[in-house]
Amino acid sequence: MKNPGLGAKFRYRFDNVMARGTGAIIGLLGLVTLIFILLVSAILEIFRIFPAGDSAKQFPLGEAIWQNLLRTLDTGTMGADEGPGYRVASLIITLVGIFIAASLIGVISSAFDSKVEELRKGGSKVIEKDHTLILGWSAKVFPIVSELLVANESRRKASIVILADYDKVEMDDAIRSHFPKSGNTRIITRSGDPMSLIDLELASPGTARSVIILAPEGADDPDSLVIKTTLALTNNPNRGSDPFHIVGEIYDPNNIEAANLVGKQEAHWVLASDLISRITVQTCRQSGLSVVYTELLDFEGDEIYFSEQPTLVGKTYFDTQLAFADSTVMGIVKASGVLINPPATTIYEAGDQLILIAEDDSTIHLGSGPGVPDTTSISTAKTPKKKPEHTLVLGYNSGLTAMLRELSEYVAPGSDVTVVADIEGPTPKTFPGMPVKFTRGDTTSRAVLEGLDVKKYDHIIVLAYKETLDTQRADAKTLITLLHLRDMGERAGVDLSVVSEMLDDRNRELAEVTKADDFIVSDKLISLMLSQVSENKQLTTVFDTLFSSEGSEIYLRPAELYITPGATVDFYSVLEAARRRGETAIGYRIAADAHNADAAYGVSVNPKKTTQLTFAARDKVIVLAED
Repeated sequence: MKNPGLGAKFRYRFDNVMARGTGAIIGLLGLVTLIFILLVSAILEIFRIFPAGDSAKQFPLGEAIWQNLLRTLDTGTMGADEGPGYRVASLIITLVGIFIAASLIGVISSAFDSKVEELRKGGSKVIEKDHTLILGWSAKVFPIVSELLVANESRRKASIVILADYDKVEMDDAIRSHFPKSGNTRIITRSGDPMSLIDLELASPGTARSVIILAPEGADDPDSLVIKTTLALTNNPNRGSDPFHIVGEIYDPNNIEAANLVGKQEAHWVLASDLISRITVQTCRQSGLSVVYTELLDFEGDEIYFSEQPTLVGKTYFDTQLAFADSTVMGIVKASGVLINPPATTIYEAGDQLILIAEDDSTIHLGSGPGVPDTTSISTAKTPKKKPEHTLVLGYNSGLTAMLRELSEYVAPGSDVTVVADIEGPTPKTFPGMPVKFTRGDTTSRAVLEGLDVKKYDHIIVLAYKETLDTQRADAKTLITLLHLRDMGERAGVDLSVVSEMLDDRNRELAEVTKADDFIVSDKLISLMLSQVSENKQLTTVFDTLFSSEGSEIYLRPAELYITPGATVDFYSVLEAARRRGETAIGYRIAADAHNADAAYGVSVNPKKTTQLTFAARDKVIVLAED
């Protein structure tokens, strides 16, 4: 092989210097300038080229170097030079100086622009402490940030950091458009791959109070990306000794075991599809339940808190309920675990915590004395026996099987389900005691809906085609179906029990004209759950119980089962009526406001216990009960 020549070696070394960046280029320009000035100064000194007619300007070598340096950096310096030889030399020096100065300005300007662009792209490390870190970017970012802004109102300084493999400028623009004012909370974005150990360091996860991991939209296998991101957090060799508080969403229940192996005790998972399936099933059987869940999950209005009350030690669970006038007790946290709606005689012991529903933790305080229920107005009516239920499901998505499984655990034997969807796929599974019939049809077609005789069904569920259509098209299809159902119900003079799944909360207002009983906005509910658990990890067990078919859950039951029709009572009396049935009352729903958004659709959670109430027909009491 032929050895490279001197020119090739020079070019190779020159390329290496240029590749080192701005500092190396500035250094190279400085070296060239110095060599050139020394060379010219030496020539002027050797050949005695000085300004003509002025012997005083025949300066030594050091002064010559200084004068030439000035001419290199300042092109106007040669204006007063005299003598042809000296002027020619000065002109050459000035021309070379123009080239060097222009190059230096260009290099510095380019470096400055690059640095600004790097900063705009989110390449600098976040120096924050006690911040909420969101890893990933999806439509859930906005409801999560919205909830965190409300949660942070009581903090003097708060910050939310978002790290996603997404353009920082676009993230900032989207955040500003949704939240022009963020109050006392700073929202900081950084562009990077959450699964990269290097990019993760940009967001300072080690100093975060909590980490929320979002599944990227449109991913073929979102769960694997969430698990890999968790692995990058928990197994980072540079992580601190303090445990993480990680909250993430998992779609496929089959992946929860792997997620637990990676997250161990540091991660809490929200099973997204499973959660929506459970809420949809529970809500379809109880109108208004979605409003109750939203009230408990968002940070506006009332929410769930944990509180120690030493003065109540030794009291029974029911005594603790009567001890608060503005808060509602719903359970106890003991060393053995979380108890939702425990037996009324359960003793509140030292070290236990009460689980309460309150407007804010600052409003949790004991009343002036225990409330006194009016036992004379308590109803003795019996709960009617379960009857077979007929359910119609319009539409299809991957959560249908879990939904049917959940429904089969609630309904009485002899119940059945009819599924109508415009899909080609597997026939929905049939469960023992609840046969499932599948029919292919266009759920937006009036003829198809007329042929189903919808008035004969006890419950109607309208599912979003979220896997086969984009968000807006899926919601549009749902809306058309709801409009047909409303018109058919009005024409037949029947009140159809309809629950629909929406994907975009902005479409809920449009859908309200259909007067459906409930709207399950899936992304929003998942976002609310992630936000709540990120603020308090203890809520994981509480929500697991509430959204499960086992243990105590939330029910809306006829008010006449608790209070004699026409009687006027306070909520202490409702608490006593629920206690007699082994339940915990947490609110009520007024049927007259069921379609009034300004009145929270008639739902009142954690009412002031001294307020006088008179329940009308179709009003409901909201309780925690086993079944």
